Amino acid sequence: MKSIEVAKRIEKIAEEKGISGAELARRVGTDRSTITRYYKGTRKISMEELPKFAEVLEVDVIELLFGSEIKNISTISEEKIAIPVLGKIACGEPILAKENIESYIYKPVDSLPSGEIFALQAKGDSMEPTIPDGAIVLLRVQPEVENGEIAAVLVNGDEEATLKRIRKENGFIWLVPDNPKHELKQITEDYPARIIGKAISYEKFL
Repeated sequence: MKSIEVAKRIEKIAEEKGISGAELARRVGTDRSTITRYYKGTRKISMEELPKFAEVLEVDVIELLFGSEIKNISTISEEKIAIPVLGKIACGEPILAKENIESYIYKPVDSLPSGEIFALQAKGDSMEPTIPDGAIVLLRVQPEVENGEIAAVLVNGDEEATLKRIRKENGFIWLVPDNPKHELKQITEDYPARIIGKAISYEKFL
């Protein structure tokens, strides 16, 4: 993308909506001088920053990238949305807070289920062969899953997200790896955990 073209679209949309540079800076969590540098082209806007600008301006990321005239031309560009890939979880912050987001992936809107979607990268072989090491797993935000489904679970004082299959048995909940080399864990007071999302698909990039 050409950063200056994106910045000019942001500036134009902000002006149309009556949002000053200072107010835009406040809403996206930066300072006025940074916005000025974006507008002048002396600083580039990263892809990771676009979803926040789109949210504040109430437009699609695709519109910021290509302009409003392209939104309805499916042969030129399929509308996509930015899905946050979470990393280390900041204690006390909402799951999808900016502090928790490592990067974004972009998926066609019509390929996703309803609800709030996020992603995690599988690290290690605990869920192989179902989910290979390094795969990007898409999840829907929800606090519960059915018995036998794969979930994203917060552990280690809500600071780390892990992928495990959920087993509910005799009133207890177990976190079960698909790889038999790894031990299963029971959720207890000594090992607290909470479900934050249900796995819906994964992609493996070579």
